[in-house]
Amino acid sequence: MRVRGLCRGVVTLALTGGLLALPGEQKKKDETQTLQLPRELPASVTAPTHRLVFRVTPLSAKGLLSAQVRDGLHALLRQANGETVLKIRAFVAGSGDLRRVRDLVSEVFTERKQPLPALSLVRAGGLPLEGAQVVLEAISAGRKEVDPFGLAWISAQVETSDNPLDPAAPLAARSLARLGEAVSAAGATPADVLRITCFLSRLDGVEGLRTSLAGQYPHAATDFVETQRAPVEAIAACEAVARLSADPGNLLRPLNPKGLLAEAGQSLMALVNSAELILTGTQASFGYQEADSRLAFERLLKELRQAGASAADVAFVHYYPLSGRIAQQVRQLRAGFFNADPPPAGSLATFEGLPSMDAGFALEAVAVKPAASR
Repeated sequence: MRVRGLCRGVVTLALTGGLLALPGEQKKKDETQTLQLPRELPASVTAPTHRLVFRVTPLSAKGLLSAQVRDGLHALLRQANGETVLKIRAFVAGSGDLRRVRDLVSEVFTERKQPLPALSLVRAGGLPLEGAQVVLEAISAGRKEVDPFGLAWISAQVETSDNPLDPAAPLAARSLARLGEAVSAAGATPADVLRITCFLSRLDGVEGLRTSLAGQYPHAATDFVETQRAPVEAIAACEAVARLSADPGNLLRPLNPKGLLAEAGQSLMALVNSAELILTGTQASFGYQEADSRLAFERLLKELRQAGASAADVAFVHYYPLSGRIAQQVRQLRAGFFNADPPPAGSLATFEGLPSMDAGFALEAVAVKPAASR
């Protein structure tokens, strides 16, 4: 009898313990069910032209890609110090999953209860620090007006050599000399330059270039990116954004000053003085044929229309093809989508990769937002 009673007690306790455990188990199940996927980043954002601030995050070699992206985002938000980050362009080196960068941008900004930025995401050949896997270029909205007459978006000044093993530093020096001429032609001074990005086939000599730029352009955030690990030619292509010192006279003014070289199919620079700009993330082609590339252009223009702009309002376009053949395809197609006379300014360089394995190229745009659409 005592044994039976003891058994019944044990059974009762076991059942009670099981019942008591159920709420905890249910709670764990509920917590698992409430986990959410990262929020989708916007395809474009509206930016106040006269309050834009440009930054480049410091390189780090600590940890793998995810850790470096988090560190970069936290550094960026510290630099922004309460400003709204509107757009991020991320160049990723190495073999890490590019889509993870997009998820982390969403997670970090959501955790901080910050508006989500538009994102451009490109795989580069390398960065100028061994072990560094990501660099972030950011545009944020400052608290006060810092660009009263608007901005000059200056196309990449391309210098090439047929031998891919040639050092890029001499090419970069020539590219930067031409860039300096363009800054002057825009009516800006070196102190007005806000960001310079140089796309290079090799990173040898970058520290010398960085030191030189720091002395010549004291207020510019600078970035150096190796475009491909195995380029077919040596290249240096440096682009810039500068603060204007006088009203350009129009909301959008593409400009090709006499005596300065501009790539066929694009203007040397675009001067913008609209109250607002539209900054898009990248739109990628999914495939390598002309029809696939057309769809990427069409998706970009559709996004601009939804944001309140048209093809005629496009000031600057970045193109990121993955091969020379696709680059030529893009050059042939762009005149059919944007103004041809004068065309937008822009930069085109061949890169290592994009988030989708099927992508042949990607493009992003800066467009003025007409007053009537605000």
